Amino acid sequence: MGGVTEASPHPRDVTGEHFEAVLLDSDSTLVDSEAAVARSWEAWADRYGVPPGRLGETHGMPSRQTIGRLDRELGLGLDLEEAGAVFDEIELSDLEDVVALPGASEALAALGDRAAVVTSAGRPLVTARLRSAGLTPPAVLVCADEVERGKPDPDPYLQAATRLGVDPARCLVVEDSAAGVRSGHAAGAATLALLTTTPEAELGTADLVVPDLAAVRFRVEADGVRVSRR
Repeated sequence: MGGVTEASPHPRDVTGEHFEAVLLDSDSTLVDSEAAVARSWEAWADRYGVPPGRLGETHGMPSRQTIGRLDRELGLGLDLEEAGAVFDEIELSDLEDVVALPGASEALAALGDRAAVVTSAGRPLVTARLRSAGLTPPAVLVCADEVERGKPDPDPYLQAATRLGVDPARCLVVEDSAAGVRSGHAAGAATLALLTTTPEAELGTADLVVPDLAAVRFRVEADGVRVSRR
């Protein structure tokens, strides 16, 4: 993994601003669930006769969006609600090797009630994964089944800002996927991208790119949340 890179043509100065809140993705941002997610999609694909090579990009997007796309592309004729519920069940049954990523625990502890988790997973799953990784979920969780349109649309991050009672333009979104970065920018927030899953070249619109949360420090001060590089 490389060092810190400012990637967009006109990035916001993440380390120079102060933020009202920090809105964090969960999978591959706070927790390493990559292997469990891959196993879950493989098991789901096997059950529905989908060649694994046809799954395409699944990272950072709600599972229902992926299942709907596969149904359209492959003409599967799925009951989308049933197929989504099957995937949920598969994911909830596989929490093996789900662990906290570097800096995640420290970030949540430093941010306290200035943090929200915004995820493309359902509430039972994100809660189970955070707790399995030894992390305490913040009070505000915005999950895939609670918004009409998931990432890369802005709805998830707009809802998180609303629930925290803050201006989305004064929020920092922390993401690891291109879809998540687009979602954060569409909501008007600044973005901090992590190189935990996605190549740097695909995170080109992020305001700041770092290897993981251990590369930055959050401090809650009188004027808001400050971010500094380690």
